[in-house]
Amino acid sequence: MSGVWVFKNGVIRLVENPNQSGADTYSRRKVMVYLPTGEVVSSYSMLEQILQSLGWERYFGDTELLQFHKPSSIDLISLPRDFTKFNSVYMYDIVVKNPNYFHVRDSH
Repeated sequence: MSGVWVFKNGVIRLVENPNQSGADTYSRRKVMVYLPTGEVVSSYSMLEQILQSLGWERYFGDTELLQFHKPSSIDLISLPRDFTKFNSVYMYDIVVKNPNYFHVRDSH
C-alpha cells in the first residue's frame, strides 16, 4: 500500500497514487521564496549565500548532509546534499528558524 496521508477537516486519509488526476492538490511541488527580494530559492549556492547573510554558518560535521548552524542559538538546519530532494519539509524547517525571511508556496 503506497500513497500520501492527507489531513483535512479533522480527518486523516490515505490518497493512493497522488500523481494521478484528482489528487493533484496534494502533490504540487513547493518552492521557497526569499521575501526581501521575492526570488525563488533555486539552488543550494543561492540558499547558502542567503543563510550566511542571516548569520548562519556552514557546519561540516556530516558528509551526507548539508548543514548550517547559528552560533547565537542551538538551531541546526540539515538538508539532503541533492537539491532535487529539497522538499517542503526542509523548506518549512528553514522558514520556522528564520521568521519573516522566507515563505513556502506552490510552484506555478
